[in-house]
Amino acid sequence: MTEEAEMLLEMTEEGMQQSLEHLEKEFRKIRASKANPSMLDGIHVEVYGSSMPLNQIANISTPDPRTLTIQPWDKNNLSLIEKEIINSNLGFNPMNDGELIRINVPILTEERRNDLVKRARHEAENAKIGIRNHRRSANEDAKAMEKDGLSEDEVKRLQDKIQKFTDDYIEKVEKALEIKEKDITTV
Repeated sequence: MTEEAEMLLEMTEEGMQQSLEHLEKEFRKIRASKANPSMLDGIHVEVYGSSMPLNQIANISTPDPRTLTIQPWDKNNLSLIEKEIINSNLGFNPMNDGELIRINVPILTEERRNDLVKRARHEAENAKIGIRNHRRSANEDAKAMEKDGLSEDEVKRLQDKIQKFTDDYIEKVEKALEIKEKDITTV
């Protein structure tokens, strides 16, 4: 196999891996049964003239399985953090006591669990679409290599490897989804 073909395979697998990593990051934002600081990963707060991730301006901890506490390094940011948590549509009701913010993570209702499963399936489908897009792009590049002089048999082998990567990563997405659904639906 040519060096160019090897590079194409490497880049394709790297892109598919990034799709899988993005899915795992999105899954961490979908809360299951107990409190986890990563539930707040998507929250950015406008402080000091720029938008900063919450975990860069405050300490986030879980004193017990149903509570999150957020202690900002600058107490002047408490109300800004509280406002962003409310606006994030995560379904949390933050309590500001002047020192830190407490969030009691409510027990999930059956309806909320179903919504979270739907969201997880949606994120998994987005990851599959990303993987398939990488496959399509790699196959187009392989066909272009054929026009540049790569033999038809080499292109076929290259496309077979690309398809194998695709199948492997789609399977990984399915397994990740299965684990997340089980995590969400377990009471």
